[in-house]
Amino acid sequence: MLFTVVKIEILKLRRAPVWIAFFTLPLLAAVMGTFNYLQNISILTKEWYSLWTQHTIFSSFFFLPSIIGVLCAYQWRLEHRENNWNSLMTLPVSAQSIFTGKLIVSAGLVLLTQTLTGVLFIACGKYAGLPGTVPSDLPRWLLLGACAGLSIASVQLAFSMIVKSFAIPVGIALMGGILGLVMASSGWGLFCPYSLLALGMNANGSGYLTAGDTLPFFVSCAVFTLLPTLFAVWWLKKKDV
Repeated sequence: MLFTVVKIEILKLRRAPVWIAFFTLPLLAAVMGTFNYLQNISILTKEWYSLWTQHTIFSSFFFLPSIIGVLCAYQWRLEHRENNWNSLMTLPVSAQSIFTGKLIVSAGLVLLTQTLTGVLFIACGKYAGLPGTVPSDLPRWLLLGACAGLSIASVQLAFSMIVKSFAIPVGIALMGGILGLVMASSGWGLFCPYSLLALGMNANGSGYLTAGDTLPFFVSCAVFTLLPTLFAVWWLKKKDV
């Protein structure tokens, strides 16, 4: 049954306008980051690493949370229209399968976004004429960012399930990015799901995520993924039957 839910969610997204945000926002972050790097090349002297900080300082706090917010809100958009919610509740599908299916699709989209971020970073580095090879830490940064993105997706799916408006959950994602910036800067990033992207992707280039923080980072990702999922399943079972 879970496989069927995943297939349906993928079909819903095939021609969805949210793909505009999927391609546009990472590209915008890459262009802004590269422009900022080239304008400050005398100060940003670590070449590939400096370019990475300029790319991720925009994307991890603003663009990526927004993309996730849009994708999650769209997945619940059809269910919130007309009488589709009542139809959903009468289907022979468990609450766990409904929410988990959406979360699995979100995880796939987060991985695609991270892949696109990596490709754009390499392309922009070549355009900027950076010497040497791409940082060997890049796959690690992207995978850790994907783990963090899954946490944000779980939170955003829960918000989007409860709030019928499409715009409000997206606004929550934007505000969450700002909160994540404040929390990460204050040293409390592990306690905010919207800070985890910057931590995992080493957005400031000076090691937001130290070696000793790796295990707590994964614990935080697991907690912020599991708790919204459990809450959403409980909500679907108790509040909307």
